[in-house]
Amino acid sequence: MLKQALFMIGCCSQALFSLEPIEPAKFDALHALVQPTPEESTWRVIPWGTQLWDARIEAARLGKPIYLWEMDGNPLGCT
Repeated sequence: MLKQALFMIGCCSQALFSLEPIEPAKFDALHALVQPTPEESTWRVIPWGTQLWDARIEAARLGKPIYLWEMDGNPLGCT
């Protein structure tokens, strides 16, 4: 297992250091290629709330469940 892990680290590090810079003429095409499609971005149009009590009141009013996404730590650091 250790040999496999070291082999993978060696392969990945060699690939990282052997990358050539992206030519400015190709950057826009590559940038567009990695952007999410409109179908993959539909979650952005949902009016997400940040107040649990307000969500509870609205859910009761509409007769719908609450989708609660909770995590510990800084959401930008994912600690």
